[in-house]
Amino acid sequence: MQQLFDWASKTNFKDIEHEVHQTIDKGHGRLEKRRYYLLSNVEHLVDAEQWIGLKRVGMIESERHIEGQPTTIERRYYLTSLDGGIERFAGASRGHWGIENRLHWSLDVVFHEDDSRIRTDHSPENMTLIRKIALNLLTKETSKGSKKRKRLKAGWDNDFLIQVLFS
Repeated sequence: MQQLFDWASKTNFKDIEHEVHQTIDKGHGRLEKRRYYLLSNVEHLVDAEQWIGLKRVGMIESERHIEGQPTTIERRYYLTSLDGGIERFAGASRGHWGIENRLHWSLDVVFHEDDSRIRTDHSPENMTLIRKIALNLLTKETSKGSKKRKRLKAGWDNDFLIQVLFS
């Protein structure tokens, strides 16, 4: 996909059916420009026929300016079966990261995941999975209180722990 977008860019998307959209976010000393690209013709993509339902390929180029730091550019590539235009693609990708960021925030607040010193072998992935399961169980539990408070209570009260596990 990277080669496909590099080629399309070099030819200035000449004779390539595409859509482009740009957004600009400002705040906290940061300016981020996101350029969204969708290519409708996927026959140039190697092995495209192996991706059932593939309709388009997309790229998001994020250009970040943070005061006092060098500008960074990051590109992310997507295979998509979405119908709709470039705005739908942009919204779907931003929505996905919003969900990921909220989940990360919850894991960090409830379990202090960012402070974890677990770093060897498969341990980080295993603990992340366990934390996500526990977070889901705490979310399903219907008593009042924050997830962090429920986690602490489950550690202190075996009856409440059983309620969390089997609710």
